[in-house]
Amino acid sequence: MVASRSTLSRDALVERLTQILAAGDVITDEQALREASVDRFRKYSAVHGIYDGPIPAAIVRPRSTAQVAAVLELAQEHLVNVVPRTGGTATEGGLETVVDDTIVLDGSAMDAVLEINDVDMMVTAQCGVPLQVLEDRLREQGLTTGHSPQSKPIAQLGGLVATRSIGQFSTLYGGIEDMVVGLEAVFPGGVVTRIKNVPRRAAGPDIRHVVIGNEGALCFITEVTLKVFRHQPENNRFFGFLVDDFADGVDALRELVTAGYRPSVCRAYSVEDARQHFAHFAHDKNVVVLVAEGPRPLADATAEAIEATFAHRPHERVEARLVEEWFDGLNWGQDKIDAEKRTMLEEAHLGYTTEVSVDWSRVRELFDRVMHRVRTEFPHAEDLTMLGAHSSHSYQTGTNLYFVYDYRINCAPRDEIDEYHVPLNAIIVEEALRVGGSMVHHHGVGKYRTPWVREEHGSAWYLLEGLKRAFDPAGVMNAGTLYPLTDEVRV
Repeated sequence: MVASRSTLSRDALVERLTQILAAGDVITDEQALREASVDRFRKYSAVHGIYDGPIPAAIVRPRSTAQVAAVLELAQEHLVNVVPRTGGTATEGGLETVVDDTIVLDGSAMDAVLEINDVDMMVTAQCGVPLQVLEDRLREQGLTTGHSPQSKPIAQLGGLVATRSIGQFSTLYGGIEDMVVGLEAVFPGGVVTRIKNVPRRAAGPDIRHVVIGNEGALCFITEVTLKVFRHQPENNRFFGFLVDDFADGVDALRELVTAGYRPSVCRAYSVEDARQHFAHFAHDKNVVVLVAEGPRPLADATAEAIEATFAHRPHERVEARLVEEWFDGLNWGQDKIDAEKRTMLEEAHLGYTTEVSVDWSRVRELFDRVMHRVRTEFPHAEDLTMLGAHSSHSYQTGTNLYFVYDYRINCAPRDEIDEYHVPLNAIIVEEALRVGGSMVHHHGVGKYRTPWVREEHGSAWYLLEGLKRAFDPAGVMNAGTLYPLTDEVRV
């Protein structure tokens, strides 16, 4: 935790904020502030009403880019830490406050869909538009962003771009970084920047990527333009297969993708992970699920390739209806979050995840090493109720492994993160880095994975560090996120 460097007292800061925004958009309710000090919707200590971190001075809800700029100008002038957020669905501590008297800059009130252009195939919306709302508007016109993370019912556009989000249809449509055409963002000091909407350009480095994935450590995203696609669900074809070996299931995905086919859903589940998703048909087997999507001729060609890929592999077939039913219930909203919190309170039981990426040739090694190390080195291995993984996002050169682990908690609530999640997360991250993979595929670095961020980037840390020095020289943006606290730029 870090002491505030602010030149304003808490009361004076709140007063200045109410001069920028309407009084009702500056929130100082004590319980709201406590809840804003953490970002994990399933953080065990917070579910028990324990908030050990510094409590923010205020949550501010701007309604325009001009108000965002005024807040960031105030923050830089008086060295006030700012934590940007929209939907609040982050999972790696990126929204947690580690500095006294932080401003939580909440863009959820900036929630207008500004333009849907079905000729140039773009949609422009403000940062606080919920993805589900955006998709519903697009579906009315036969369009889609193609972006569908599990948090779709509650996630908002700004946060999705800031964390380099990815969705369940990524093998066909790509990650959020492949969908962003242009955007508007505000940097410390109130500098407003707009990256124009063009199909492509070669006018220097692609500066969109200074903003995409910055996790609020460099700027605040206010507006985004995304590509859109034709929505043709009537052509969807669903496939499910049971296989004896997890790595062989992933290898089937490799064969499909490297041959040039792009199923929208392209997943392989280990036996343990499959039990929790497909208990009614997994039968203690590894499960592969795929969806062929798009214009009918493309969907048919993809479906034929899927059939051919499994024709020469040992497998059992799963009814397409069962796969479709499973997928329809995959997303989670507030109801599932509330149910998970009840389970934490009533059963002292929790599930966590750590997602990494790796080249195709190292998938089996990474999976086997993580399984072995967790079972033999994790000090609370007897408390594990599930340990597994799945591959859910694939590329020409490799895939992700999404490790999942559930456990009973036998410690004080405030100790859970250090006793359980930290050592499990560390094993997975260490092994991913050891085999040359990435320590994070799509949840972001946040504050929980910063201990490895220098190792992740190696000599390229010079570039990432340079962005912080250039765009946030006073170090007021989201202290401890993406950049370790020891590396924060100080004035």
